[in-house]
Amino acid sequence: MEGQRLREFLATKPSQCKVLVVGDIMLDKYYYGEVTRISGEAPVPVTRVHSSSEKLGGSANIAYSLAVLGCKVSIAGFVGKDSHCESLVEKFAHYGIDASGLIYTSRPTTTKVRIVSNNQQMFRLDFEANQAVELQDMARFEQYIGEKLSESLDCVIISDHANGACTDASCSWIIEKCHNHGVPVVVDLSSACWVNYRNADYVVANLKRINNALLQPIENEDAAVEKACHYLMRKFHIKNIIATRSQKGMVLVRENETVHIPTTAQELFDVLGATDAVTAVFGMALAGGLPPALGAYMANLAASRVVTRLGTYAVTREELESMLSQ
Repeated sequence: MEGQRLREFLATKPSQCKVLVVGDIMLDKYYYGEVTRISGEAPVPVTRVHSSSEKLGGSANIAYSLAVLGCKVSIAGFVGKDSHCESLVEKFAHYGIDASGLIYTSRPTTTKVRIVSNNQQMFRLDFEANQAVELQDMARFEQYIGEKLSESLDCVIISDHANGACTDASCSWIIEKCHNHGVPVVVDLSSACWVNYRNADYVVANLKRINNALLQPIENEDAAVEKACHYLMRKFHIKNIIATRSQKGMVLVRENETVHIPTTAQELFDVLGATDAVTAVFGMALAGGLPPALGAYMANLAASRVVTRLGTYAVTREELESMLSQ
């Protein structure tokens, strides 16, 4: 019964969902090869590269996932005037993502370069800024978000990877403005700054991020996770938490409702992008008017598919419909 309802939702609703994704925009670059020897210059492996790829990362990956699902997506965040940004812009245009909210700055475009051999990540290079975003750039960022909110958005997603877009001040402003317009806020929390998300409607966090906010880390057990989520909701005035729990699925914790959702049996290959998938699919469900528990169930299905792929991956509507049929 519920599976049929979700299939009908996927067939009709995504194209009507208008979602704005804000936060830390990234480009993920991969070089694939094989280790042939140890370098004579230093005791490091030499990887002979045979192919490479570029993918959208951070908030850009969430926007990409939403676009693949058929939603009307726009994105706002900070980029540099460099080749990495040019690659991002080309991909946004290709996938139909409205990139008019890109704020060009003197900072480099955040880019993660990974060296992969035999499906194992060998090394990573990060191109990113560690200084704060300049005030005039933050003002343009907030101005754009304010203008988009006047266009009847259905949901705003904040993606925080601790790269400067998601400060206490900016997040407080975004959440307040969204609520003034009656727009729900979903947070993909990939940093340790829970305090930035006071009054957020939903925060998606894995067990590591939850433990980082606790005085005493907890085990991955139902009762312990549920208790920890209620504690964080009270402490940081967060309305609801979706906790992703790796092989144990995830749990939606609300003030008067807790829904534990077990994972489907899949071979775990790469957890990169799993919370992005959960956030994107849940945000779409919320934008389309689905009950939160059903949205969380569908988001968990998406994550179970993503972890079987190497690197970031966007689940299609057809994949979700097939999984729901099974």
